[in-house]
Amino acid sequence: MIIAVAQRVRNVTIQPQQPNNITYSRVIHLSHIIDTGIPQWPGDPPVKFTTVAELQDDGYYLRRFSMGEHSATHINTPNSFHGDGISIDEYSAQSLVVPAVVIDICKQATENPDYLLTVADILTWEAEFGTIKPGYIVLLYTGWQHKWLDKNAFLNQDADGNIHFPGFSGKATEFLITERKIAGVGIDTHGVDSGQDNNFTTNSLILAKPRIVLENLTNLDQLPPQGATLVIGILRLRGGSGSPAAVMAFF
Repeated sequence: MIIAVAQRVRNVTIQPQQPNNITYSRVIHLSHIIDTGIPQWPGDPPVKFTTVAELQDDGYYLRRFSMGEHSATHINTPNSFHGDGISIDEYSAQSLVVPAVVIDICKQATENPDYLLTVADILTWEAEFGTIKPGYIVLLYTGWQHKWLDKNAFLNQDADGNIHFPGFSGKATEFLITERKIAGVGIDTHGVDSGQDNNFTTNSLILAKPRIVLENLTNLDQLPPQGATLVIGILRLRGGSGSPAAVMAFF
């Protein structure tokens, strides 16, 4: 039984693509600070902190906290969109250290908050920076990270409650999976799918296999278009559909 389980985990592990020897000059936090007033997807559980021990009374300070698995900067996993998908505790440590590229669509997103990354956008980026290599994660910088402290602007709901923010198009996602063999995607909005995509197309496509989906990233403007490596810290929640993530980039 133990052998069978171990074999299953090996079969779904994302293989590392980067070399073992890593040198860097900068390290950047890509995760927002978690607080009770952060933007939340409608219906998600609120972030709560409760003090359970005080320094003056107990000799130490301790809090209890609760939040949804897809709150704050977080990673989604296959079982959140596919019944037979793996959970967050089944991701290997190696799969959570990945090289990254950053595609900037701030201009397009400013003009159209529902803008979707296109295959043409990807090819334009590659013409300047080179073909995206297999095993890389593609980060989409939309400028939405700067709206984080204003949750109304971040979710950008209209009078009918519809959410508006940019994301990946289905065609761009399919191209990245089939033609570039990427390890995953990430974005500085509340979803790699645009706010208008109620089918969660990109999440479903990426997580058909145990790839990576990162949402609510920040500081993407501080990363180079290529050359950064991400270290994704997770909570290894048994059966988890995802986890708040401490993501750092070094380059």
